[in-house]
Amino acid sequence: MNGASREALAAARERLDALTDSTSVDAAQLAGELAAVTALLDREVSLRRVLTDPAQAGEAKAELVQRLLAGQVSGTTADLVSGLVRSRWSQSRDLVDALEELANVADLTAAQQTGALESVEDELFRFGRIVSSSTELRAALTDRKATASAKSELLRSLLGGRADAATERLVTRLVTAPRGRSLEAGLESLSKLAAERRDRVVAVVTSAVPLSDVQKRRLGAALAKLYGRQMHLNLDVDPEVVGGMRVQVGDEVINGSLADRIEDAARRMAS
Repeated sequence: MNGASREALAAARERLDALTDSTSVDAAQLAGELAAVTALLDREVSLRRVLTDPAQAGEAKAELVQRLLAGQVSGTTADLVSGLVRSRWSQSRDLVDALEELANVADLTAAQQTGALESVEDELFRFGRIVSSSTELRAALTDRKATASAKSELLRSLLGGRADAATERLVTRLVTAPRGRSLEAGLESLSKLAAERRDRVVAVVTSAVPLSDVQKRRLGAALAKLYGRQMHLNLDVDPEVVGGMRVQVGDEVINGSLADRIEDAARRMAS
């Protein structure tokens, strides 16, 4: 997002945080209702354009939202969406993207309120690894001919009772309504939102063998010192990483594996 849309989303995130700080607001219900509005505006292009038309008065657009959503969602959700349409958006589709992000943040907040946010973050990462290692599963989850209900049932069989309810909701929404994204990109985006919610940077650590608890603590402390922020470690094991590990933080790779040092030495000798 650029310019006005980025500012509108930031303001909406602040309003969402203020709402979910109240114990009277059911964050999971709010997430579900925001997701329903997302689906509506993603489907109804003409309505989306009306609600983001800069020539229309903000209050008029807010009143339209209140009429459309009356009796369909809670007053809290209707008020939050009304605030969104009062804002200016660089592109009409940015409004839908913002609603989707707010729905995901609300679900992550629900997990945080029950003390399950760290588990949800780990489950999203592990599910991403499972998908990347199984072409058959990925094909089933991204099959355009498969119905949303069929995909939901498949995910229920995979995650039901094995993952937190928030994880299942987040993944199900992503799979049944990808909105043009790849499954991998969507899972990565969810993981980043979860890490942001915990105010931590995500480091993907690949090692030849599982790290001990002591090694995890030392690595986490070293990375936190390096980046100046708390660090959440997503751990993966790859036997081909010989004698060390590979750490990726965002686009930056800290490469400490013996295999890569050997390859680097070989390249230098050949040049």
